[in-house]
Amino acid sequence: MYFALLKMVKYMLNNWKIQELEKRVQEIRCGIISMFSYGKAHHFGGSLSCVELVTCVYFYKMNFSKENMHDPNRDRFIMSKGHSVPTQYAVLSLLGIIPQKELATIKQIGTRLQGHPDILKTPGLEAPTGSLGQGLSFANGIALSCRKDGNAPRIFVLLGDGEVQEGQVWEAAMTTSHYSLSNICVIVDRNKFQSQGSVSGMMEVEPLEDKFTAFGWKSFRVDGHDISDICKTLDLVDREENKPCAVIADTVKGKGISFLENTYKYHNYKLSEDEYLRAVKELGC
Repeated sequence: MYFALLKMVKYMLNNWKIQELEKRVQEIRCGIISMFSYGKAHHFGGSLSCVELVTCVYFYKMNFSKENMHDPNRDRFIMSKGHSVPTQYAVLSLLGIIPQKELATIKQIGTRLQGHPDILKTPGLEAPTGSLGQGLSFANGIALSCRKDGNAPRIFVLLGDGEVQEGQVWEAAMTTSHYSLSNICVIVDRNKFQSQGSVSGMMEVEPLEDKFTAFGWKSFRVDGHDISDICKTLDLVDREENKPCAVIADTVKGKGISFLENTYKYHNYKLSEDEYLRAVKELGC
């Protein structure tokens, strides 16, 4: 009876947490579309495809907050596909690090919120990315530096699937494995489209799980929009003590807005006012 009750309580708590994360996902998608608005080009597709992934990392797994964001033991998140940093801005706003009203200043002259991460201007960011392929190398440097200081924070790196066509990613993957940087977790946003077409049409990247495994990593595959699946996989990552981990997350480009989904057209695009209003309505913002 006791164990049955305990199992029921655990299920209720887990279900409550998933509902909380799903609420965050909705808030973040609305935050993204609101800050983008219409009449100015933004990276819609990749910012929307990674929302669940970023949400679960920040609000389920990471030890990171406004209060500890300068603590050397804090966990780190590196948005290697830097054009999707608006998703991170929306998260930092929910954490109270960036004022919500500031989101609308994105990409304006003099703003702290540039189109790609700027660690000198924007609080809460860990790496200046945007020239694709460099985020994992940056993470390796952080991990080695922390090791020298006697710290081992978890470091999460979000890569785009088009980004892994860059040779530097695989050089960095060898380094991560060679130095046994098991506190690094790479998440690949596998939305299957890059700026000029399908990823497979530009240059095939599969089999990604096998490739990371061959480089000495522990590999996982998840539904990148299933909160429960993502959280369970991040728990498995936490238990891996001997190898860095790679999570290949199957996602939908432009997720949440029907006319933005599964196309490269809205990778970097200027919505009309009618398209913007339609997007807001579909998201229920």
